[in-house]
Amino acid sequence: MTTGLHSPATFAPPRRPSPTCGMQVIDATSLGWGTRVKGFIACFAIGCLCSILGSCLLWIPKKGLVLFAVFYTLGNIASIGSTMFLMGPVKQLKRMFEPTRLIATIVMLLCLILTLCSAFWWRKAGLALLFCILQFFAMAWYSISFIPYARTCTAGGSFCVTGVLQQLHPAVAGT
Repeated sequence: MTTGLHSPATFAPPRRPSPTCGMQVIDATSLGWGTRVKGFIACFAIGCLCSILGSCLLWIPKKGLVLFAVFYTLGNIASIGSTMFLMGPVKQLKRMFEPTRLIATIVMLLCLILTLCSAFWWRKAGLALLFCILQFFAMAWYSISFIPYARTCTAGGSFCVTGVLQQLHPAVAGT
């Protein structure tokens, strides 16, 4: 009499479910780490080049300010796009709209859009320059939101070290 422990069915490998269409697409489009780093570097370099080119075009009479606004904005868009290579587009978008950086993201995207609107549709060079300046500060605030305690240091100024130490070790608050 057999107990079933030696039956052929117990030694068969477990059946794996067939991959869904979505899983196949994700597997086919995922990039290796080396490719991601190369994409990041290329996209970031293009962003820097656009920003530098925009700065050089600033001094062209009549159209220089508009060209600066456009190239500076394209450079910032490429720089944001470069980080999508490192963490993937879905994760990047999720992190952009987390509650801790929601306002920074909205202000940054609004400044990008308003810069282009002032350059192309409203044709107001001074407004384009103002939005470029605001874009710079919005991008900086957005960027430091990814660095732990960087906003505390930036907003606190001379109290930076104390603020970080208090967050790391609550006992410091009493000293």
